[in-house]
Amino acid sequence: MSRFLRLSALTRTLTAGTLAALTLSLTACGGGSGTSDGGRKADPAAVRAALDEPAEITFWTWVPNIDKTVALFEKKYPKVKVNLVNAGRSKDEYTKLTTTLKAGEGAPDVVQIEYFALPQFAMTKSLVNLSDYGSAGLKDKFADSAWSQVSLAGGIYGIPQDTGPMAMFYRKDILDRFGAKPPATWEEYGALAKKIRDTDPSVHITYVDPGDAGTSNSLIWDFGGKPYTVNGATDVTVDLKNDAGAKAYADTWGPLVENKLVDSTTSWNDEWWKSMSSGKYATWLAGAWAPAVLEQNIPQSRGQWSVAPMPGGASAENGGSSVAVTTHAKNKEASVAFAQWMGSDPEAVRSLNSEVGLFPATKVLLDDPGFRGSEVPFFPGSKPNEIFADMSKAVRPGWQYLPFQVYANSVFKDSVGQALQPGGNLPGALATWQERVKAYGKEQGFTIK
Repeated sequence: MSRFLRLSALTRTLTAGTLAALTLSLTACGGGSGTSDGGRKADPAAVRAALDEPAEITFWTWVPNIDKTVALFEKKYPKVKVNLVNAGRSKDEYTKLTTTLKAGEGAPDVVQIEYFALPQFAMTKSLVNLSDYGSAGLKDKFADSAWSQVSLAGGIYGIPQDTGPMAMFYRKDILDRFGAKPPATWEEYGALAKKIRDTDPSVHITYVDPGDAGTSNSLIWDFGGKPYTVNGATDVTVDLKNDAGAKAYADTWGPLVENKLVDSTTSWNDEWWKSMSSGKYATWLAGAWAPAVLEQNIPQSRGQWSVAPMPGGASAENGGSSVAVTTHAKNKEASVAFAQWMGSDPEAVRSLNSEVGLFPATKVLLDDPGFRGSEVPFFPGSKPNEIFADMSKAVRPGWQYLPFQVYANSVFKDSVGQALQPGGNLPGALATWQERVKAYGKEQGFTIK
């Protein structure tokens, strides 16, 4: 997910109609067949050659300023015309994409899809298996956590565009007021939360959003959880009740909520931004896309924020997107070539970072001393990219999203969300969420364990 739309906003605005549109018919996605749709033999060599032949492709994305990166591609490969279309943010794009794919016309050639939604489109053979076009050879160019999110059912169904490794953003002025340093462990985090609350009840160490499934999933991931397991296209295991990471999440955050050490509130609205600006929250646990969002929404707090590793030292992804090619693409070779360039070409990824504001998925930047050591204007005197790059390497491996994660996130508020408020039972709520998700999966034809 890009910095311009948070997953919490998506899950809060999903309607029954949207969910119906996003519920795709169950079809195995297959991988490594060596053929594209229609039985035509895929030719990786033709991908490179396509850049020197006249072609026109359509790219759906919602990211502002990405036209600057596209312009670099067209300058380098002038025979390939890219029609850039803002098809709406996240869920709006996915609804339109689903409609056009079912109709058999109007679908884009190339499309931005967030990692959590990618399995849902890949499983219906709506996306080209890019490994058939040589994209598997790009693996070593990307952070492991990013590449794992596009590797599905034995195939590659997207090229990583950006990532969101979690870090701890904190208000220096608030921690100084309480004589505290950024907590290095979750035990220290809990102790600081109590100290802040006991000293000044108007301040909280952070907040929890009862509608934000994305952050809770990321925290479960950060604690080492693997509650979702997908084998092939139809066998799915959902274990939010007994998974070790889910239990650690509940054991840590349950007491914080129960003892009112964190504020339970809806986020990403004017009131929340006022709270962020006024110093109501000492920390914010979010992805590496956050600096641009802070600068965009509360520029007056420049210099007050800094960045530290996540408590405990491990991390998880909190957002991120891929660039995928649909099976409806008229020129698949040119489309694949564009997707590969967008995600892996050094000029492209530097543009996506510096001109578009996306945090990189590629090692060409993550391992670059110049990138790691650069200053970010919103954090004068510090080098947050070093923290973000280290957190990218610290992302725990093995996480999988469900092939119906959009639905799972949509019912989060009615289960776990109720427990992220005083008086809630977080372990019990995770069990309730599990049962709702499993029931839905069975209704859709999955084999659920």
